[in-house]
Amino acid sequence: MRILVTGAGGTLGKAVLPALVKAGHEVRATGRVPRGGGDARWFPGERVKEAVRGCDAVLILPEERRGEPVWERGLVAAACGAGVPHLLRVAAPAAGRAGRRLDEAERIVRSSGLGWTLVRHSHLHQSLDRLLREYAASPVLPVDPSVPWQPVDAREVAAYLTGLVDGGPRQAALAFGGPGVLRTPELVRTWLGARGLRRLCPRVRYPGKAMAEQRAGRLLVRNAPLGTLSWRDWLTPPPVLSDDFAVEHTASPTSPAAQPENDPDLRVYGGDEGYQRQTRA
Repeated sequence: MRILVTGAGGTLGKAVLPALVKAGHEVRATGRVPRGGGDARWFPGERVKEAVRGCDAVLILPEERRGEPVWERGLVAAACGAGVPHLLRVAAPAAGRAGRRLDEAERIVRSSGLGWTLVRHSHLHQSLDRLLREYAASPVLPVDPSVPWQPVDAREVAAYLTGLVDGGPRQAALAFGGPGVLRTPELVRTWLGARGLRRLCPRVRYPGKAMAEQRAGRLLVRNAPLGTLSWRDWLTPPPVLSDDFAVEHTASPTSPAAQPENDPDLRVYGGDEGYQRQTRA
């Protein structure tokens, strides 16, 4: 299948592109071009009509834009003109004013007359990690114990979306979330421990309507497919073991086990220059 991915240069797009290519799809992309560009064919945003031509599906990924519904109408109009069979729109968690803009963008897709699927996913591990790195520039990192989070790995979301592309339009609103719900103190404490950092974390109440909606659990994913990689496991992955038994079990050149027993005057191979083993009396 020929797939156009918009917003392909974002956090999720960097995981989706290789997943689609690995599944055997021909991939076109718009958005910020990452270093190397991957195996996709990239189009500037103003050439969206050319990009959708001949595509079997358009995968619309989250991307920061001003006037998003206006942009959405132009993309959907181009897809309708090209007769694209499937619009798959994906959204990151949004509340408040951003949530209202998202509702309008999804309405445009549903009313397009094309086959469609809507997906909302919970917060990505990668996005939260980047956000906490920014906040950790300060010695104080306030936490709100009443705010829940359900982080999920971008690669697992990408695998889920690849399956939806292969399955065709669902004419439904779906969701995909992380394997567990964490409160802000646990989320931040786990991150600080994994990054080897110490910060003062006073308990506060985050202001604003968007935080109020998240506090009420409206951004959590329930009764839907869930990922398996937890926040803690993503931050502290297990060491990769070598498949080469010889490499794993061969003694170091400086190990006594690797030194010739009958020639004590030889240097320790790989040791400091000039070091010699003591001779026997």
